[in-house]
Amino acid sequence: MTNATTALSTRRLGSTGPTVSALGLGCMGMSYAYGPVDDTESTQLLRRAVERGVTLFDTADLYGWGHNEQLVGRALAPVRDQVLIATKFGITRKPGSDFSGPSPADGRPEYVRSSVEASLRRLGTDHIDLYYQHRADPTVPIEETVGAMAELVAAGKVRHLGLSEAAPDTIRRAVAVHPIAAVQTEWSLFARDIEDEVVPTCRELGIAVVPYSPLGRGMLGGTVSNLDDLAADDFRRTLPWWRPENLVVNQRLLDQVQAVAANHDATPGQVALAWVLAKGPATGADVVPIPGTKRERYLVSNLAALDLRLEPAELAELDALRPAGHRVANEGETNRVTAPA
Repeated sequence: MTNATTALSTRRLGSTGPTVSALGLGCMGMSYAYGPVDDTESTQLLRRAVERGVTLFDTADLYGWGHNEQLVGRALAPVRDQVLIATKFGITRKPGSDFSGPSPADGRPEYVRSSVEASLRRLGTDHIDLYYQHRADPTVPIEETVGAMAELVAAGKVRHLGLSEAAPDTIRRAVAVHPIAAVQTEWSLFARDIEDEVVPTCRELGIAVVPYSPLGRGMLGGTVSNLDDLAADDFRRTLPWWRPENLVVNQRLLDQVQAVAANHDATPGQVALAWVLAKGPATGADVVPIPGTKRERYLVSNLAALDLRLEPAELAELDALRPAGHRVANEGETNRVTAPA
């Protein structure tokens, strides 16, 4: 890895969090859910991301059941002081389990404490910059879980706290215990449900929104157009967007995104990212998307979206798009989605 890095624009993770690159990198697909993986290629990608100015890297203990944390930790070890690593705990799927049914969650304080120690070992670091509860445990009051997470901050093992796919009431109750820097949730042109309550709640409380899958899990990026493009074990085969009855409608929406992209000599994926980046007060400074990829060419393309400015009329046109099919097969309130993220 070279020492030279490219400067990217930055945004702060809420009123209490750190400053990070305006686009982070979601690392899940390097180990989990999206077909075959290649550690050598992924390591190179992670290091190229640092060279290009990315400072926020997102992983979880679930991804590859520890493999992704080990991969990220090894790849970023030479530049650990230049980057922020976010990881998550709380989903307790067993290795080899499929993606059907609700995500089992564990929010017990003792589980929080054991999980952070395991993540620290796998990452090879003495602290985690941003520690998320991956999914709320409906059997454990959020106050107890966040209380245990706050103890990790006091002990210096964690710098900042976050929640993933949390409902508004859960967010409010968590903040009453300890400051929350970020709420990670799916948000894209194809996933809009958080705009009614979750985003306003975060803004009221000074919490950043970290959108995962801002490219519609590949559909908006042009990398996936139908089920034939997916590996046999790719979890996206379970998503309603790709059902034949929905795909015809969604393809027409993609054509509209492509038309906007043509106005800017850009790709549909860049338009999708520019739309998410433009959300929020003024510059959307409280929104930090983390598009995931396993390929350097897509990393480069995604980062170019930081320079794309959409016209107000274009943003309004994109706002009006509504896809066919929910973003996941089943949705709940406290434990909001079943898809991996």
